[in-house]
Amino acid sequence: MQVGSASGCDDVLSAARNDCESVVGLTRDLVAIPSRGGVDSYQPVLDRLAAWLQDRDLPVTVLSDTDGALVGLTSEIRGARPGPRWVLDACLDTAPFGDEQAWTYLPTSAVVKDGWLWGRGSADSKSGAAIFCHIAARLTDIAGEMHGSLVLLFDVDEHTGGFGGARRYFEGSGARGDVAGVMIGYPGTGQLVIGGRGVHRARLLVHGVASHSGGRKTTPSAIEKAAQLVGALSAADLPGPAGPGFPLSAKLTVTAIEGGQGYSVTPDLCALNIDIRITPAFDDRAAADFLERIAAELDNAWPGTGPTCIQPGMCWPAYVLPEDSVLRSALLNAAEECGVPLETKIAGPSNIGNYLAGLGIAATAGFGVDYVGLHGTDERIRLATIPVVQAVYHNAILRLLGGAG
Repeated sequence: MQVGSASGCDDVLSAARNDCESVVGLTRDLVAIPSRGGVDSYQPVLDRLAAWLQDRDLPVTVLSDTDGALVGLTSEIRGARPGPRWVLDACLDTAPFGDEQAWTYLPTSAVVKDGWLWGRGSADSKSGAAIFCHIAARLTDIAGEMHGSLVLLFDVDEHTGGFGGARRYFEGSGARGDVAGVMIGYPGTGQLVIGGRGVHRARLLVHGVASHSGGRKTTPSAIEKAAQLVGALSAADLPGPAGPGFPLSAKLTVTAIEGGQGYSVTPDLCALNIDIRITPAFDDRAAADFLERIAAELDNAWPGTGPTCIQPGMCWPAYVLPEDSVLRSALLNAAEECGVPLETKIAGPSNIGNYLAGLGIAATAGFGVDYVGLHGTDERIRLATIPVVQAVYHNAILRLLGGAG
């Protein structure tokens, strides 16, 4: 097996088939360790993966945030020849279990039956982490031929929305300038995610005038005013697709309403959480201007109340990898060579690829194992899809580290 080889996919497919039992075993070990975002300790799952890497003489660096909390783990295989860093990224924290009694097998059972591996995190994304570890172990034998390096990045702060592991690595390690691209191991066969809608979030504080609800004089209720604002936001037309290169429309959702207490007070404050999925045709600035305009129109219609206060939240840009992207081409060509023609897809939900786009780093956000029940009851993966996923990523890495694409 040679770096940059474009002679076919037989070698990497053979390696992946040989690794499959080990990949399944490591995935089961990781699934059996609860690592729900914001709920469980991350030390056990990080310890298990660190031990696996160290047993194969792969270096391990544990990542902590400024408060000392664990947020991730990295391992870097450095090539003997100069070149950029390429990153394989997967999360080790998971979504909550939900109603455990509704599961066919317990969420940490890691049961294998009828060609499926069951358990929370099997799809998102402990199987991706296990696959990436085996690719890295394979590369140690050819590091002398590699141009640049491969980094494994495993985040345990992904499902919280904090992405602490990624932030610590890209913003705190000095590595950002050398990273040419990131491949995120989200699950799903048949498609390569090469972009996604961005997100613009804000909290709107809507003001009324407080009074006794039973008083003779009625004062403006912040809840009634906020209800009108919700109606205006929901009825507004947002721009459609930016064109064939980005076929998705912008989208607004009111995700939370908080206001009032008890029964005897007319409320003077009501808060709304607004989530806007943005596109190249309706970007962060356009979303902010839109909220300011709709809020100002409502305030004018409610004289005697204070102006609506808009508190900006998380903002990530929409992105799409261009057709001439080296990363995009390497994965698509590698997949075709392995007999897996992939369609490209721009995702509706935002993901860590949007965060990376804001840093100027190219990213793909998903080609992975076949799955059922992502974030839901009975999450599970189809074991037969593991080898081809590993082979495609392995083939792409060989191309990138050899200067091919």
